[in-house]
Amino acid sequence: MNRAGYRLVDLPDAMRPWRDRPVKWENASLTTGTYHLDANGVYLYYPDGATSGYDHPVGQCQFGLGCLASYRTEPDPARRETFLTRARAQADRLIGQHVEARGAWWFPYPFSYANPSHPGVDYQAPWYSGMAQGEALSLFVQLAQVDAIPAADRDRYLAAADATFASLQALDDGTPWAVNIDSAGYLWIQEYPGPTPGSGDYTYNGFVFAMFGLYDYATLTGSQPAADLYDACATTIARYYPLLRNTRWHSFYCQAHRVPAPTYHQHHINLFRQLHWQTGSPDFADMTDRLVDDYPAPGVSGRVAFEAGEHTLYRFDTAASGAWTAAGGDVELERQTVTFSRDTAASASMRRRIQGRGIYCRISDGPYTGWWVGESWSTAYLRGVHLTTIYRPPRTLTFPGGNVPIAAYRVTDDGTVTSIKTVAFPSPSNAPTDRRAVVNGRAMFQITAGGLTGYWVPASAVTIDSAPAVG
Repeated sequence: MNRAGYRLVDLPDAMRPWRDRPVKWENASLTTGTYHLDANGVYLYYPDGATSGYDHPVGQCQFGLGCLASYRTEPDPARRETFLTRARAQADRLIGQHVEARGAWWFPYPFSYANPSHPGVDYQAPWYSGMAQGEALSLFVQLAQVDAIPAADRDRYLAAADATFASLQALDDGTPWAVNIDSAGYLWIQEYPGPTPGSGDYTYNGFVFAMFGLYDYATLTGSQPAADLYDACATTIARYYPLLRNTRWHSFYCQAHRVPAPTYHQHHINLFRQLHWQTGSPDFADMTDRLVDDYPAPGVSGRVAFEAGEHTLYRFDTAASGAWTAAGGDVELERQTVTFSRDTAASASMRRRIQGRGIYCRISDGPYTGWWVGESWSTAYLRGVHLTTIYRPPRTLTFPGGNVPIAAYRVTDDGTVTSIKTVAFPSPSNAPTDRRAVVNGRAMFQITAGGLTGYWVPASAVTIDSAPAVG
């Protein structure tokens, strides 16, 4: 299998896998809904209002990992205990329901499933998922690290992790299987393994979530085979990123069907950001930046600054909230031209890419409520610092030579510019940066050393490292 040499980086707890998906307290004891807890606190799937629930391994793993994330930060002792109890209930259920085959533990789905948008994803119970295998590995490893759990139980969870890791070493030359090597030598963890060797949906998000289990296991145990598998997985994701990316729109859900995935695009952004942290490699940071620019998270609001002069406003066929819909497709419905005699501003409820166009802001107060304006610095833009991506380790940006003047800005969170410095260098000059954000409508990097410490520089004015940090 192909391996580029990606290395695992030890991280602060807050940046480790699953810390960004805590379970809210009000969701820790759900007793109604399609997914809720049974009398034993086990997260089950209740389809179509059924009274009997089914085990859902990915759901149980994610609920358990989310409870652990909340356990780590919850200040109330009673709530902390509940979160830990919930996490353990999921792990214990998985252990109790596991199937042993091929020298490994597997976690079956006991219900049949078919995805109408993905031909071939059509399973009769029981069936298995590489995503579940990897997430169960994370759950067992993370529980094995909780000091409040008795030592004998921590040992039990670590043994479960060992047996689960073995499933990710089993290729598609037997059943069940969740891992295969494609014809070009790249290793895949299949969220939806197909009925024949090498077949599957080649789903991106499930693959990366499963990788987090390898990260957790390798960093806890020092397992070189787990580190090597992670390296192979990271190599695959980097190689096939161009097929995941859908330039200037939602990224694709899987390689097999190439269906744009509005509900998964932000997951992809978060997952690639974590791959950057876990490997320390700037290529994954660069991939993250491109996904952010393709379709930035639309849940951003604030104040739009308008420069004095003429502006074109639009109405598009969207949901009532302004969200994109497949039926509407952001088709232009009407436009108007307005002129402001002086600089002004208006509230905006949403900033997002309009299909086939650029980034637009939806006005939410005044006479132009419901109209959209295209974002273009400095004529119209959303004020403030938004959509920040933290780089760890810092990246290196390069100012061009030739004495090209470049303005750098010190900016408050609300977009107020407090200082501007213009610099020019006879030869290319480097500077470190630890973050990227959309600042007053432009992608910018914040500099962390030298005379420009704390200043933001437009991404369009500099270059930044993007080669893999491997070997």
